[in-house]
Amino acid sequence: MNNLIDNTIQFVKEKLEGAEAGHDWFHIERVWKLSKKIAEKEVCNVEVVELSALLHDIADPKFHNGDETLALKISREFLESQNTPENIIEQVVFVIKNISFKNRGEAPENLPVELKIVQDADRIDAIGAIGIGRTFNFGGFKNNPMYDPNIQPSLNMSKEEYKRSNGTTINHFYEKLLLLKDLMNTSEGKKIAEERHNFMLGFLDQFYKEWNVD
Repeated sequence: MNNLIDNTIQFVKEKLEGAEAGHDWFHIERVWKLSKKIAEKEVCNVEVVELSALLHDIADPKFHNGDETLALKISREFLESQNTPENIIEQVVFVIKNISFKNRGEAPENLPVELKIVQDADRIDAIGAIGIGRTFNFGGFKNNPMYDPNIQPSLNMSKEEYKRSNGTTINHFYEKLLLLKDLMNTSEGKKIAEERHNFMLGFLDQFYKEWNVD
């Protein structure tokens, strides 16, 4: 493994120490491994993929008063400190800027394959058993109700509404998680997402059965 990747791993681990459990080093590690797995099936710059995956949540706006520029600044400064070529830095910063679900309406056309790969990996980590665990963890972190039959999911939210949303954890499945399967970019991403999507549907069926004491 090259030194730059090693140094980036070390940097991210230190930076995210004590982070909320759904957005901690282990989330980054899973997205990094998924990115490498998807990249094996694509023609791409693997170094850009790995660096982008490792740095994509270095300063998630959710935990920094909605600041979407901080992650770009931190990533650029770190990569410059490692004497990374400017063309690599620009590609990594582009991925970090355009990866998120809430920004999907603002992303440019013809996305580079490196962004498609890391975006798929990040979205895959938001679904399936891990996704369910992360969703309830974050709901608990925000003290949102698990479920309230009187609160309907809010579909087609604007970016600002999505950022402000404090709905129920179960509604988050309908507002985001169940939409991700159809947003996959790569064939490998689609394959992995399909299985995890079906697992979530089974979980929701069971959840409602238990909630309604069937």
